[in-house]
Amino acid sequence: MQRFGTLSFGHYGPLGGGRQLTAADSMLQAIDLAQAMDELGVNGTYFRVHHFARQQSSPMPLLAAIAARTSRIEVGTGVIDMRYENPLHLAEEAAALDLISGGRLALGVSRGSPETVVRGYETFGYTGSTDARGADIARDHFALFLRAIDGEGLAERDPASPFGGGTGMQRVEPYSPTLRSHVWWGAGTVETAEWAGRVGVNLMSSTLLTEDRGIPFDQLQAQQLEAFRAAWREAGHDGEPRTSVSRSVFPLVTAEDHLYFGHSREGEGVGYIDGFRSTFGKTYAAEPDELVEQLRQDAAVQAADTLMLTIPSQLGVAFNLRIVESFAQHVAPALGWQPTTA
Repeated sequence: MQRFGTLSFGHYGPLGGGRQLTAADSMLQAIDLAQAMDELGVNGTYFRVHHFARQQSSPMPLLAAIAARTSRIEVGTGVIDMRYENPLHLAEEAAALDLISGGRLALGVSRGSPETVVRGYETFGYTGSTDARGADIARDHFALFLRAIDGEGLAERDPASPFGGGTGMQRVEPYSPTLRSHVWWGAGTVETAEWAGRVGVNLMSSTLLTEDRGIPFDQLQAQQLEAFRAAWREAGHDGEPRTSVSRSVFPLVTAEDHLYFGHSREGEGVGYIDGFRSTFGKTYAAEPDELVEQLRQDAAVQAADTLMLTIPSQLGVAFNLRIVESFAQHVAPALGWQPTTA
């Protein structure tokens, strides 16, 4: 583990006891937390994207605001649902954000996770899928997105235009030369991980894999990472790709930590989600020394270069910052991490 950051689901809504967390609260708190983490030397802040739900759904304005308030921390998504995206518009926004942030974007995209509505991407205007979950739309959109960020000419120039004219094909603008290396695919199976390796993008692996091979979750996920790297090498891509895994990790340092998370040692399991037999990761909650040993035994955490900590964002900035600080002070250094401020 070389890097770590936070993965926020961005939930908002009623908190109980008459309290309410609004959409504005959720985004403004995310900005404040990211700024504080940047000062700590934490490597990244990443956000889940869900449409038709009380969660983050339009991440680019949020990430741009965070980039403007910080100087080192990586800003990213985990993941954007490509079924809902105009690929050329996304290419423009992503390039602009990569340039604004000085190359600190980590753009995680994928087919997306189960929805709260039925085929919501069709409401956004993307119809014609022959797949029950719209995977074909996501792959088609992603292919065009990659062509756009690679600088391929996609629209014929108008020689009669008063704004420059010319002949040949025009690429979308702005163009960021570093953006291609900052794109990640969120894979739920070994097969999709291998596909991402062949395409030549980085890999995000979550706390849920939509397959069951009869082995512990961390080993299954480590196999996924290795298959991805093997496919990358076989495809002849230059350099080393990045990989990330996410975990729920809570260092128990204070009495309040024990109160909230002392009984949160949920084991991994197997179940069904979105029609697939799936394997779920477990929650880590322990004293720091015990956490270090547990994470050293987690094959996927050891195999990935980046660990994303899922955080209970509804509990506010101060609470989540303390979780991050505890991990940064008492756990991460023993796993090989150094802050960006070092």
